[in-house]
Formats: sequence, structure tokens, C-alpha cells
Amino acid sequence: MGGGNGQKAKMARERNLEKQKGAKGSQLESNKKAMTIQCKVCMQTFICTTSEVKCREHAEAKHPKSDVFTCFPHLKN
Repeated sequence: MGGGNGQKAKMARERNLEKQKGAKGSQLESNKKAMTIQCKVCMQTFICTTSEVKCREHAEAKHPKSDVFTCFPHLKN
């Protein structure tokens, strides 16, 4: 007989919990794909949302003898 509302609700909670487990996980893979800006001198990669200021800071700190545009040619635009 069985199959009351309590049992159905419990089953629904368990199903939803399993769905949430599948959706969660590490963002490492998507973060690697977002690393699209690259310093041409040392080949260090930066996430695509990196600002021009951060690129300039990197160039001045790591490559003081090189021009900013040598490190990051995309900033010339």
C-alpha cells in the first residue's frame, strides 16, 4: 500500500539533491579557458577580465626594460 505524501516528498528531495551534486563541481576548467590574455615576454597568462591597469602593473614590475605594448600588444588598439 504505502506511497503517502511524506514518502513522495522524501523521494523528490533525494532526486533534487542528486541533481545538485551533479551541477556542483570545480570551476578550474572554466577558469583555465578564461585565461586568454598572455604576456608575450614571459608567457604568463591572465584571466580575460584583467584590466589594462593590471597589465601595465605586470609590465612595469616584471619587465621594466620592455615596453608595455611589447608585453601586451592587444593594448595598442
